[in-house]
Amino acid sequence: MTLPRLLASLAAMACLSAAHATPDSVETVDDIGTVIRLERPAQRIVSLAPHITELLFAAGAGPRVVGVVAYSDFPPEAKSLPQVGGYTQVNLEAVAALRPDLVVAWSSGNRDTHLDRLRALGIPVFINEPRNLDDVALSLEKLGRLAGTEATATAAARAFRIRHAILAARYRDRPPVSTFYQVWNEPMVTINDEHLIADVIRLCGGRNVFGSLAALAPKVGIEAVLAANPEAIVASGMGEARPDWLDQWKRWPDLAANINGHLFFVPPDLLQRHTPRILDGATRLCEQLESVRTDRGDAPAARANFP
Repeated sequence: MTLPRLLASLAAMACLSAAHATPDSVETVDDIGTVIRLERPAQRIVSLAPHITELLFAAGAGPRVVGVVAYSDFPPEAKSLPQVGGYTQVNLEAVAALRPDLVVAWSSGNRDTHLDRLRALGIPVFINEPRNLDDVALSLEKLGRLAGTEATATAAARAFRIRHAILAARYRDRPPVSTFYQVWNEPMVTINDEHLIADVIRLCGGRNVFGSLAALAPKVGIEAVLAANPEAIVASGMGEARPDWLDQWKRWPDLAANINGHLFFVPPDLLQRHTPRILDGATRLCEQLESVRTDRGDAPAARANFP
């Protein structure tokens, strides 16, 4: 079948589906406020971001994922799924050829023009955009509802909330640690307080030194970092290896983060993906910021007494 005929077929199927509601229909509201209604739980899902792929598997919908974008490498089963390009360069023909009954997209990463074209074909598009840790649990629940895997998704969301509460009980009210989170070095990029990573910093009792900037992921200069004089610098980089550029800050021995060697690294997959694994990254970050307090002479954190 040629692509035009395939696209026409998909659009016709969508119209037919809309005219014949069934008692099995499912509905939820996505992260930009759009009501997404399916006539039955999704059977063929395409994920347009690596973190969405991970969320779908965590919500029990892994067997229903038929397509992903590049770098969808967790869990390992996702690596064998057909790829439809990258999250900024989605191959719409490849998506259409998979005949999805649901596409899950990322507002900050996917292009609006791509998503509009998918909607024009009658394909439901759910937008995922977690901005805080509570949103991760909500994402699991909403995706589970759309995929008909609510039991698994609800259990995963509950486990996430319990673990989140344990970390919050121990660290959220600890003495603040001024923190610079460095996404990359050239250009030097950080995050403001609207970003999900900033919520992790708050969870650990940290204070984001660039939290008040307007952009979600603003560019900053070396002079601005030196002026902010953070007590901790946390780098992400790429992959599991500590980036070499983190050590550039050793060139300024009077920088507060250098006094006791508080140049930290957390693998980006554990903080920059909006998935349950972000609490693995949060645990590391909380321990790192607590080491700053120890070196300052603050009283140690009490263990949270939580079931």
